[in-house]
Amino acid sequence: MKNGWFWPAIYTSVALLFIGMVWGYSALTKDETTKSEVAKIDQPKDSVTVETNAEKETLKYPFNEDQLEQVAILQEFYDPQAEESMREKALLVFKQSYVTSTGLAISIDGQPFEVAAAMSGTVEEVIVDSFKGSEIKIKHADGKTTVYGSLTGVLVKEGDEIQQGQIIASATQNEWNPAAGVHLQFEVQEEGVAVNPRNYLAF
Repeated sequence: MKNGWFWPAIYTSVALLFIGMVWGYSALTKDETTKSEVAKIDQPKDSVTVETNAEKETLKYPFNEDQLEQVAILQEFYDPQAEESMREKALLVFKQSYVTSTGLAISIDGQPFEVAAAMSGTVEEVIVDSFKGSEIKIKHADGKTTVYGSLTGVLVKEGDEIQQGQIIASATQNEWNPAAGVHLQFEVQEEGVAVNPRNYLAF
């Protein structure tokens, strides 16, 4: 300690140690940041993938396809260009007035059945109506909207993301169209206008 070089040597050693620690910490932090940024870049964009897949979907039956042979179309979509027999089958009588059908009334042996989403999408609206039965509207990635009416036991709510084939409710009978018995009122809309579901599905 009597030598003049002792304290300068101590100070120099401590300074070098401190500089080394700072440099090491800086290098380590930079490396972790780089890895984190690479990881973020490499991560798949799940939401984009799901939306792309949804856009490529084609409309499917709004029920279990194994039941297709038991399906009966009780009322047709009203098309003014269709044959007279088809137009007659698309007229509903309510309070002694005729109302044209904007969808298909689907029955399966006259029994309740599970209703499935015809395509993936977002639940746009759920209407609870004891007179006509509950109704669900689902908006799809390709711009279509499917509407499911005469329902009971609704399993979804507004804003839910729905997968194609997912069970959303059960078909029931209603007081507005009692002649149809237990059925699903199924409608397809393009830009807010109802179109014939038979354009997409072979019943």
